[in-house]
Amino acid sequence: MEPQEIREGYLVKKGTVLNSWRAVWVVLSDDGVEYYKKKTDRSPKGMIPLKGATLVSPCQDFSKRTLVFKVTTEKKQDHFFQASHVEERECWVKDIKRAITCLQGGKKFARRSTRRSIRLPETVNLSELYMLMKDLDDGVKELTMEQENRIFNHCFPGVTVVEWLISKGKARNRPEALMLATGLLNEGFLQPAGDLSKEGADGGQQTAFLDETKALYYFADSGFFCEGYSSDEDVLVKEEFRGNIIKQGCLLKQGHRRKNWKVRKFVLRDDPAFMHYYDPSKGDDPLGSIYLRGAVVTAVEYVPDAKKYDIVDNLFEIITADETHYFLQAATAEERKEWIKAIQAVSKSGK
Repeated sequence: MEPQEIREGYLVKKGTVLNSWRAVWVVLSDDGVEYYKKKTDRSPKGMIPLKGATLVSPCQDFSKRTLVFKVTTEKKQDHFFQASHVEERECWVKDIKRAITCLQGGKKFARRSTRRSIRLPETVNLSELYMLMKDLDDGVKELTMEQENRIFNHCFPGVTVVEWLISKGKARNRPEALMLATGLLNEGFLQPAGDLSKEGADGGQQTAFLDETKALYYFADSGFFCEGYSSDEDVLVKEEFRGNIIKQGCLLKQGHRRKNWKVRKFVLRDDPAFMHYYDPSKGDDPLGSIYLRGAVVTAVEYVPDAKKYDIVDNLFEIITADETHYFLQAATAEERKEWIKAIQAVSKSGK
């Protein structure tokens, strides 16, 4: 029987020989994970068998990289993958775990965490809880806060999280809420923003999350950034990041000068309407931004210079108000439709 394909998409992978991280096209089937240098490649660069494998998520081995998970084969070879946002990591992790469990003949896959263990109720789904917390209307409100001559954007105090958990009936009392919040912190859903919360997270106590007004936290895939007091021009640049994240993920983008295609992580924000793009294997500084107010986005069948790179389907184009053209490729027709719809909504409504 042919192996069934379960999921495919772009992830960033750490090299097995060199320590470099690169965006690769990953295909999960029911018995293994294949990864390709390019989506169009016929043969994979590598194959990770899942029989007898274990999975650790989140993997905290790389202090500067969040959203990493680790697959260890039966022969004890480690493979590290990094997703571009939390929901993406959770989908991959869930499906890989399910594949491993099925290969074990229905035996329960024991999850191992690299962080100290906390006794959370079996019924708690931290991923679902995180999605509820991020709800724009009913979740934890993201604020701009000032501390010690620094401005923290898209963050919230620890006490707010604890009170939200209690008020929504997710925890019966403060100790229980603290336990849940620490679980979210240890799983990488919440991140410490200031010095106080970082000390708490590194302190090694059973509840690493601080129930305090001065301990600041942020959502792992939010638009969080911290800035010192600086010139007006600087503040103007930061304005771009103040909108809510509407959609994010990896797309192929055509270069403006060389016309070659590279995998880029895109983050779409509303009000002001911007789409920033990043090298998914590197840090948090964007390579560029597309101002979307008044932009036109359409599906296209043909892009000049695309065919020689094997880029032929699921293409779309953004033309900005100042008539700059951006050519992009989504992984699937469905994904292209979703991106176009989301960009159109933002281009009409954002500042």
